[in-house]
Amino acid sequence: MRQPRLRTALVAAALVALVEGGARARLARAGAPSRPPLRRARPAAAASAEPSLAQTRVAIAGGGVGGLFAALCLLKKGFDVTVYERTDAFKRFGGPIQLASNALSTFHAVDPQLLARVMGKFTYTGTRACGIKDGLRSKGFAMGGDNLAYLWDPSVGADWYVRFPLKPCADLWNLPYTGVIDRPDLQEILLDACRALKPDFIRNGEAVLSYAQPAAPGGDGGVTLTLASGATAAADVLVGCDGIWSSVRSQMYGETRGELRKGGRERQGCTYSGYTVFAGETVLPLPDYYECGYKVYIGPKRYFVTSDVGGGRVQWYSFFATEPGMKRARSGWGADGGAGGASADGVVGYLKGLHAGWSDEVHAVLDATSDASIEQRDLYDRRPELFRSWSDGAVTLLGDAVHPMMPNLGQGGCQAIEDAYVLAETLAAALEPAALDALADVPGAPGADGGGLSASAARGAAVRGALQRYYKARIARASAVQILSRLASDLIINLFDTPWSPHDDKGTDWKSYLTFFWKPVLQYLVFPAQFAFLYAFAPSGRMGALPAQLEAAWKERHRAEAEAAFEHARGLGSATAAAQDGPKASFISE
Repeated sequence: MRQPRLRTALVAAALVALVEGGARARLARAGAPSRPPLRRARPAAAASAEPSLAQTRVAIAGGGVGGLFAALCLLKKGFDVTVYERTDAFKRFGGPIQLASNALSTFHAVDPQLLARVMGKFTYTGTRACGIKDGLRSKGFAMGGDNLAYLWDPSVGADWYVRFPLKPCADLWNLPYTGVIDRPDLQEILLDACRALKPDFIRNGEAVLSYAQPAAPGGDGGVTLTLASGATAAADVLVGCDGIWSSVRSQMYGETRGELRKGGRERQGCTYSGYTVFAGETVLPLPDYYECGYKVYIGPKRYFVTSDVGGGRVQWYSFFATEPGMKRARSGWGADGGAGGASADGVVGYLKGLHAGWSDEVHAVLDATSDASIEQRDLYDRRPELFRSWSDGAVTLLGDAVHPMMPNLGQGGCQAIEDAYVLAETLAAALEPAALDALADVPGAPGADGGGLSASAARGAAVRGALQRYYKARIARASAVQILSRLASDLIINLFDTPWSPHDDKGTDWKSYLTFFWKPVLQYLVFPAQFAFLYAFAPSGRMGALPAQLEAAWKERHRAEAEAAFEHARGLGSATAAAQDGPKASFISE
């Protein structure tokens, strides 16, 4: 077993070195740092001793995961941060969000205690079997290997098409393993951490509708915000973290907010991916519950995903190609629209019909799900902004506000977390006294005889320059992840099918043969390179024995919580147990 794993790691390391080297060279030519500084965030008390940071007011539009983590990073640097959130109060709503190794490394770099609190609510998936299964042939939740022996031995199961090297790729960088946490739990942790630094950092019921900057370039800069209440607020920096339908982005890029074009295929600069997704949740003691993290079942023109999300729960997603606006379930994840027009036999019946002839593993999960727990969303994303900066003057964008992506890699939230870290590092470096002395007209500084800028003008210039460097530092990596996320859906739907097998006629067209021949390429080249690249952002550096210690502590807790949930579900029924606290379905992404 060690030889294939070592081979996977070596191939991944070589490919990542090539990708990272090319990216660094491009960024160096652009005058931007090739990767964020790997220094730890300074304690807030030390940072606040620098007037340039404490006097810099940062307004953040949006209090989701990206906005809250950006607030925490900036508060720890010593900035004066205010988050403007449209909802009136924090409510526990939403299901799990995936946090991959790169996001966990970033948490640890900012605050080891933050990572410790996250781990208390975490469920690992990347330490167990994860990968692609045959949606038609899989049966009995078999845990057989993913080798090619089934070609000559019909008794060898062909359930697993390929497995993802999540654990070896995390071990390559010595980082914690990928997993999930309920979004409300993560938000509570981030809210508590921010309030410990600034108790009144968030203003609920105050969405940012628009902003204004001085017409003339240069000067002191600053931004004036117009809020939903009609009030205004002043800031030195505005960070748009207000999601895919961002008001900040719509003004920056001249988009019409909420505008639908081309029969719903374009909306506010975002394009319909061609796919809709249903998501649901149930409590179900699957035979492979403890052995599997998540599984992607592939079949003709669609795919079906299941994931352990802790507490005995299984969350699932059904992706397929359709025209936008086809509503069968209530809208979810912040989408517009109300309940859909479900078929007479309910949403579950409709989905079972779509998966007629598929594995009993898929139908077992659907049968255990209540219609009330199912949500639907049409998937939109954006092309990478390679030719337009994310920043304009003292305003910038972060996360889904500028690079929304398909959920296939579970990197939407992770990329927002990376954005927040790089933004805070870049802004703090630009406003250090030594950096400002090079611009400002202060005693002892260059230009003190009148050739420099005033202190306030220097700070404004430093902010504007830092926001452009932030864009240059992030655009290559964020764009690569956007493209990879979109390709995953396009390839599975359009070029993958049930793999060919010599023992039956379930996969006989050209796509089935192509899927069969892709297997070794994906197993030993594509997926190792992909996940090693995703995990290569590691501001914590190597973490020694900590990843293994965290996993060991989780295992015991995970089994105890799951068994308690299964016992409870046996008394209520799986679907009732999953729905008793209200529907929680949501993407594993930001």
